Amino acid sequence: MDPFDLAAVLVDAQRKESLTDWGPGDFERPLDALLADYVHADLNDIGVLILRAGIVHSLRMRLRAQEWIRRNPEILTERIVAPVVVVGMMRSGTTLLQRLLAADPRFHCAYGWEVVEAVPRLDYSFTGVDPRIAISEGREAKSRELAPDLFAIHPMYAREAEEEIVFLADAFLSHVPESGAHLPNYRSWLDAQDFTPAYTYLRRMLQFLQWQKRQRGVTAERWVLKSPAHLGYLGELRAQFGDLHIVHMHRDPRATIASGASLNATLHTMHADTVDVDRVGAQWLQRMGWTNDRAMAVRDHWDRETGGVAARVTDIAFDDAVADPIGQVARVYDAIGLPLTVEAEAAMRRWLEERPREAARPPYGLADYGLKPEQVDERFALYNKRFEQYVGK
Repeated sequence: MDPFDLAAVLVDAQRKESLTDWGPGDFERPLDALLADYVHADLNDIGVLILRAGIVHSLRMRLRAQEWIRRNPEILTERIVAPVVVVGMMRSGTTLLQRLLAADPRFHCAYGWEVVEAVPRLDYSFTGVDPRIAISEGREAKSRELAPDLFAIHPMYAREAEEEIVFLADAFLSHVPESGAHLPNYRSWLDAQDFTPAYTYLRRMLQFLQWQKRQRGVTAERWVLKSPAHLGYLGELRAQFGDLHIVHMHRDPRATIASGASLNATLHTMHADTVDVDRVGAQWLQRMGWTNDRAMAVRDHWDRETGGVAARVTDIAFDDAVADPIGQVARVYDAIGLPLTVEAEAAMRRWLEERPREAARPPYGLADYGLKPEQVDERFALYNKRFEQYVGK
C-alpha cells in the first residue's frame, strides 16, 4: 500500500481519534499536493515513517481541535488583541527577542509543549499538571539523544516560548516540508497559492490556545508570536491580526543563509540516504531571496498607505540585539505604547541569566552547500541596500 495515499492517511487519523469531523477550511487539496510529491522524494524507510507519522499527527490535532470547539463554541469568541510578531531570517535573533518578550507575564506565547501537542485529549479537565508537558520533555530528551546535530542547530525546549509555524504546517500550506525533503513540485506549487487558509487556521488555533490558558487561570493582554516563515506572508498576517506590530530582525544574509542550509541538510539526511547538499543550498538561497522580496514589497505597500510613516514595524539589527537586548526590547515597548515595567525587565534579566545554554553547532559555511559569498550578496543586493544600517553592509 502507498504510505502517502490521501484516503489512507485521512482514515488512519480518524481511526486513531475515533472522530470524523475535520472542521472548516480546505486542507485536503494542499495535503494531496504534498503527498503526491513525497511519493517521488527518494525517502528511506525511516524518512517515510517519520514524515507520514507527522502528517497523521497534524490530522489528529485538527480532528481533536474541531471536537473541542464543537463542545465549547465560545473558543471562537476569544479575541487575539494586538499581537507582537517577530520575523526575520533564521539566525537573525528572532528567538532571542521572542523569549525576552515572553518573559513578561503580560504576553502570551506558545510554549514548546503546547505546539508539540496543541490539543489535549478530550477527557482532559485542566486540573493538575498538564500531562503534555512530560510528554514534550520526553521528546526533548529523545531528540537530544537521537538527533544531537539537529538539536544543536534547532533546539526545541518544552518549557520555552516556541514558534507557531506548526499551525501553518498543520494546514499543509507551509514551507516546512521542503526543508526536510526534495519536493520540487510541491515547492513550486506553493509559490502560487493563497496562504489565507493557513493563516485562518493559525488564528483559530491561537484562539484555542488562549482559551486553554484561560482554563488554567493564565491571562495576558496580548500575544508575542515568532516565525521566520511569516516573513513572506506579512499581508496574510495583517489580514488576520489587523492591529499587529511587526518586529523585523536583520542580519547579514551571508551569516543567515549558511545556517538555514545547514538545518535543511540535516533534516534531509534524517529522511533520505543520499542528499545533494549543493541543491539544498541553492534552494534555500532561492527561498530566502523570494521571501525577502515579498516582505519588502508588502512593507513598501504599507509605507505608501501611511505616507511614509512607519507602519507598525520596528527594525532591529542582530548585533544590537546581542549587545543590548534589554535596550532593543525597550524600543519595541515604546513602539507599541506599553510601559516596560521594573517587574518585566527583571523577568527578562532572569531569563538571560537562566536560559538554556545551547550546545556548540556543527561547523558549516556557505561553501559546504555550494554557495559563494558573492552569490548571496547579489541575491540580497536590494535587501542589503534597503536595510544597510541593520545588516552592516
